[in-house]
Amino acid sequence: MKIPFKYTIKNFTSRKLTTFITIFGVALVVFVFAAVLMMAYGIQKTLIATGLPDNVLITRKAANGEISSIIEGEAQDVIRTLPNIAVNASGKQIMSKEPVVIINLEKFSGGMSNVTVRGVSDVIFDLRPQVKIIEGKMFNFGLRELIVGSAVTSRFRGAKIGDVVKFAGDNWQIVGVFDSDGSGFDSEMWGDSQALLNAFNRGSAVSSLTLKLDNVKNFEAFKKNFDFDRRLQQFDAKIEQKYFEEQSELMANFIRILGIFITVIFSFGATIGAMITMYAAVANRTVEVGTLRALGFKRRSILVVFLIESLVIAITGGVVGLFLASFLQFFNISTLNFGSFAELSFGFSLSPSIVGYSILFAVLMGILGGFLPSVRAARLNIVNALRAA
Repeated sequence: MKIPFKYTIKNFTSRKLTTFITIFGVALVVFVFAAVLMMAYGIQKTLIATGLPDNVLITRKAANGEISSIIEGEAQDVIRTLPNIAVNASGKQIMSKEPVVIINLEKFSGGMSNVTVRGVSDVIFDLRPQVKIIEGKMFNFGLRELIVGSAVTSRFRGAKIGDVVKFAGDNWQIVGVFDSDGSGFDSEMWGDSQALLNAFNRGSAVSSLTLKLDNVKNFEAFKKNFDFDRRLQQFDAKIEQKYFEEQSELMANFIRILGIFITVIFSFGATIGAMITMYAAVANRTVEVGTLRALGFKRRSILVVFLIESLVIAITGGVVGLFLASFLQFFNISTLNFGSFAELSFGFSLSPSIVGYSILFAVLMGILGGFLPSVRAARLNIVNALRAA
């Protein structure tokens, strides 16, 4: 004989206070769990959006990031001779030689933090068409002028149009604000590549070199020619999107591991809460269980009905926690990018896989919290259960 599902629903609503407390506990744990995954995914999404599939980014092989990479002028000249590099309407190669440095600025929230300053070439908007000037104007090449990402101007003091930033022993005036459609470039300042090299006395040595392919399918051909040239053996060429995706992995994995570890600890409390709720349900319904057994219901049917009740509580809590976590998508936060050692602004982002993992996590808490009470209910002696009346 089967247990009617409506029996589970009836019992689910009979103890409103304890059920609500258990649902709240599960919801809180799922909220934290989903928030951690959304944070890690948001970082990855932001950094992946920083690159384009038809751009190639070249750095020194031993470098952990652009900030620790050096490409000398001779190597830059060799790279310029390689085939499959796109040209713009003026016939100029779409290639940007980019020194990358870190400076300190004061945050509106208090304290100092690192900001990336990137030197770019005059083909930058051909190379990265997703970048748009939204306030002010583009800087003049050859002058000590900067444009700043929208995330920088909103989080740091002295980073608005007309402000002057001092570094490398000189004053740099901010003349514009740009937006890169939510990518990591929004957390950077840009200036003239040559002016930045001169300010830091770096000669012609840049941190990275980014170029656009004449066709996105020609990367393997370009890479073959790049690797064949012995003068370029110290350097590595990667699709820009792939490069920034790899840069995001260390930080995203660190957040996931730390966050999930903390969440698992929290989940013990929610699981114990579910277990207490279900033990109370068994104690309050001893006579009902005895009656059901007397009517011919098998032990496994009793076990299933109580386990389903525990799962309903857990899944309800999971849905509530996910619903609350979904509102995090309206917020942007910032953290230190392990790859650049500079502040990176990003938003929480929800994906179907995060929804699936969060519900699965809630189901696991429901099973762990409801299994032992369900077994106890299934093993109740019929006669003793009926005597409890």
